[in-house]
Amino acid sequence: WTAEKGTGFTATYQVRAINSANEPSEPSETAQATTAALTDEQLLDMVQEYTFRYFWDFGHPVSGLTRERNTSGDVVTTGGTGFGLMAIPVGIERQFISREEGAERVLKMLNFLETADRFHGAWSHWMNGVTGDAIPFSTYDNGGDLVETAFLAQGLLTVRRYFSASDETEMSIVTKATKLWEEIEWDWYRRENSNVIYWHWSPDYDWQMNMQVRGWNEAAIVYLLAIASPTHGVPASMWETGWAQSGYYNPRTLFGHKLYVGHGHGGPMFFAHYSFLGFDPNDKADAYANYFDHNRNQALIQQAYCEANIYGYLGYSEESWGITASDDPDGYLAHEPRTDRDNGTISPTAALGSFPYTPEASMLALKHFYGDLGENTWGWMGFRDAFNLSREWFADSYLAIDQGPIILMIENYRSQLLWNLFMSNPEIDPMLEQVGFTTQPNNIEYKSAYNDPLIYPNPSSEGPVIKFELENRAEIVIGIYDPAGRLVSEYQPGAPLPAGTNRIDLSSLKLPGGLFLLKLTENGMHSFTRKILIEY
Repeated sequence: WTAEKGTGFTATYQVRAINSANEPSEPSETAQATTAALTDEQLLDMVQEYTFRYFWDFGHPVSGLTRERNTSGDVVTTGGTGFGLMAIPVGIERQFISREEGAERVLKMLNFLETADRFHGAWSHWMNGVTGDAIPFSTYDNGGDLVETAFLAQGLLTVRRYFSASDETEMSIVTKATKLWEEIEWDWYRRENSNVIYWHWSPDYDWQMNMQVRGWNEAAIVYLLAIASPTHGVPASMWETGWAQSGYYNPRTLFGHKLYVGHGHGGPMFFAHYSFLGFDPNDKADAYANYFDHNRNQALIQQAYCEANIYGYLGYSEESWGITASDDPDGYLAHEPRTDRDNGTISPTAALGSFPYTPEASMLALKHFYGDLGENTWGWMGFRDAFNLSREWFADSYLAIDQGPIILMIENYRSQLLWNLFMSNPEIDPMLEQVGFTTQPNNIEYKSAYNDPLIYPNPSSEGPVIKFELENRAEIVIGIYDPAGRLVSEYQPGAPLPAGTNRIDLSSLKLPGGLFLLKLTENGMHSFTRKILIEY
């Protein structure tokens, strides 16, 4: 409606309230509103405020903990509650709630967590928001879930540093958050002092789940916190013997962006989010990777993958990108850029949770999701979970683990609030030193602003001609990639090209027949990626 009327359009309105019996009140007095374009800052404010409602207004009425999804009733989620705890300082700083309101809610949540079922200090994946009883996540998973517990602990350490005033409520928060954190028995989950951490333990089924926590995935925070624990810590050597095993280091370049660890195209986007809501990857490196660079490049690869749209899904583009675990037309899937895990589903949390890594690409996606798709993707608690235009499907769901990265990572982009709070805990710096993290500046990539090139003929035989404008003299590299993002051929002029119009004939590459991606890089800075077809 706003898009149809444009900006500067004035409308009159009245408001009615609905009570618990769904009975409307009398209408308010008539008021007026005039439509106006949102600035980027106003748009971010709005997205954070609406998303905050999931954790605040929709928080469980008894425990205050975070519900699994908007249809979960009394089922609350441990990891999502960690995200919910971290959202409260954001709500206070952005003036969505008062500090007193936030402190009261956090204390209510901590009081409930003290009495909820725990298994050697770890909470279950799901619990009842009224009783605190563990709810089985699967047949054998009715006990402690250490990965979910680590996400919760990230929240505990964040609120412990935020609420530090001398009044009774805030002092209680610090005391209780510290106690809950120090009672988590990370060392128990080594399973008889092995060199790896295990995900689950159950008093009924013991270690029958038998899932080891090994990288690369969303669970780096498990090892970081287990090593940092002052009461139930594990040796720092387990970063090597447990986490960084099974092909962990796997450097490769896709669409011109380098990944350092993991497999494929980097996996679902939540790999770069969940462990880094509090843990700040900026300038952090170990023997394997600079983790900010790796996370940023995963996001850029996803954007390039969606822009290339090799499989022809409706709606994939440079501005419509982001593939991660979410609902989809067939249920739920940990989507990622590969043939058996990509079914055309875009999840707003993937792009919006990447704001600290790729602010320009994420803002482009945000404006598309809100401005172009509008009411199909947007509701009273912010962006709904996902959409699939090829299937003409839009989710009506909200999920805690997808809402969390949106509000929290936008805040880390804007103020680094959560990163600063979490990293200021006294246990963190010694852990970094023990593991062997070093300070290594991020290798920031930029996107060129010059005009799009002309590629002709396309399709072509052997290789097309590319004609483009340069604003300044520049080093140019043209890479040709197959649909999986692997480099097939590369062209680099022998000298920098001058400012102005440049023309390069790629027929000398003698490319085989097929569909390829052409990427031009200017002075080592990403500029554009385009599809080309070679036909004989």
